Amino acid sequence: MAEIRFENVKKTYGEDTIIPDMNMTIKDGSFTVIVGPSGCGKSTTLRMIAGLETQTEGNIYIGDRLVNDVSPGKRNVSMVFQNYALYPTMSVKGNIEFGLKNRKVPKAERQKLIEEVAEIVGLTPYLNKKPQKLSGGQRQRVALARAMVKKPDVFILDEPLSNLDAKLRQQMRSELVQLHAKLGTTFVYVTHDQVEAMSMGDEIVLLDQGEIMQMAPPLDLYNYPANRFTAQFIGTPPMNLVSVDQLPSAGFSEKAVEQIGFRPEKAKLRHFPGNDQFSMPCTILNRETLGSEIIYQLDTFAGKLYAKTFNEPVVDDEQLVVSVNNEDIYYFKENGRCIAPYLNRETPIKVRSTV
Repeated sequence: MAEIRFENVKKTYGEDTIIPDMNMTIKDGSFTVIVGPSGCGKSTTLRMIAGLETQTEGNIYIGDRLVNDVSPGKRNVSMVFQNYALYPTMSVKGNIEFGLKNRKVPKAERQKLIEEVAEIVGLTPYLNKKPQKLSGGQRQRVALARAMVKKPDVFILDEPLSNLDAKLRQQMRSELVQLHAKLGTTFVYVTHDQVEAMSMGDEIVLLDQGEIMQMAPPLDLYNYPANRFTAQFIGTPPMNLVSVDQLPSAGFSEKAVEQIGFRPEKAKLRHFPGNDQFSMPCTILNRETLGSEIIYQLDTFAGKLYAKTFNEPVVDDEQLVVSVNNEDIYYFKENGRCIAPYLNRETPIKVRSTV
């Protein structure tokens, strides 16, 4: 097991800066997920940990060891790729054993290690099969077993479930979390899928354009977003944002508040205004019935907003009111930073309306 530490790490390709200045510590034994939109620097960060990319500036530590000049094979890091990278002519056992042979591990020890990891990932009945005879989930387990057999300090996984169908992805997410609990090794997992990030990680690093927007446990990221980017990236549908230009100005100017926000599940749809802190007229544009929840797209004076109810269908009326309690409102400054989950206000916020 090992802590991973980035100190003032910068990565450029020619004139393009991918990582401008990264400082972070990935805790020893944690399951840390790096998430963000395409091109944000997720895979580059992972590859620098593995030694497949060299940082332009700064230092990377694995445990107490500075690994700037340490080759990938000597970092004691195992990587699981998106495409599994299995040898098609070798059996499952041959794929798992290949790295051990290269390291000249004695045959008896190799056999013992293979049996141990095969049992953990459920591959014992398939050791003599070729990869093409296996399902996608089984091939993924072979890739994991091949990484595990090296007993690394760090596992790094680059979107390993992206080639699986939705049902198998869900199953494999659960299996990976259980595997991490068994091994207790540091896992660093890259994905663009926020559902994967929220359901698997005990710590999430959210990147945008190579910068850490927020690093926190999943529920902290959701409930206490540090900025507008985090608030809108995490959550489905994303957080609703309303410009204060469409709200009464009193109480906002001295705090430089630019927008207020609220989660769709905190929005209430009513036929008449209530005593809530925030309310505005709306009409329903569309609804998605997803079994346990219903998502509504609303037309308002502030643009399109979302509301989410849990098995509580709303009667489609020509004119409704969407309202939110004070404690469920977030306030964002002009620079996008979230000041607080809520600010106490005595006067309810009503959107200007001719209705």
